[in-house]
Amino acid sequence: MQTVDVKDREFRNALGCFATGVTVITALGPSGELLGNTVNSFSSVSLDPPLILWCMGRHAMSLKNYLSTESFAVNILSSSQRSLSNQFAKAGADKWTGVAYETWNSGCPILKSAMAVFECQTRHTYMGGDHVIFVGEVMTAAFDATLEPLVFLQGKYRTVQPLPKP
Repeated sequence: MQTVDVKDREFRNALGCFATGVTVITALGPSGELLGNTVNSFSSVSLDPPLILWCMGRHAMSLKNYLSTESFAVNILSSSQRSLSNQFAKAGADKWTGVAYETWNSGCPILKSAMAVFECQTRHTYMGGDHVIFVGEVMTAAFDATLEPLVFLQGKYRTVQPLPKP
């Protein structure tokens, strides 16, 4: 195992050893515009009340819009949605061209065919270094356990393979 200086690029490489799911966070902006960003910093916080968190870089072009919303949706992508992840990761592009979505109670766009979706009310935001941490209370959740997740590890998309029985 290699020890790294936490101020080096190697620190980021060490963080990349933690496999994450891939999500697209969606919301309606202050003028009713559709917001969407690929995010892999997503985590559960609490079961009672049902809370989740996600983080966005303080440099992100859409950060002010997300800070002005009262709700958002977390769309967990399936392995077949790699192109959606790439589409919503681009800064300044028209991210919604050709994207199938619906709306639920909050009016946030919900990506069709996502593996799981959490529709949330924003409860807290915190400054966390070069990121803002959003904490949301889950109001509605849905999932399709028959789909395979899209995973990100060491800078590459991956899928999950079950381990053989011991």
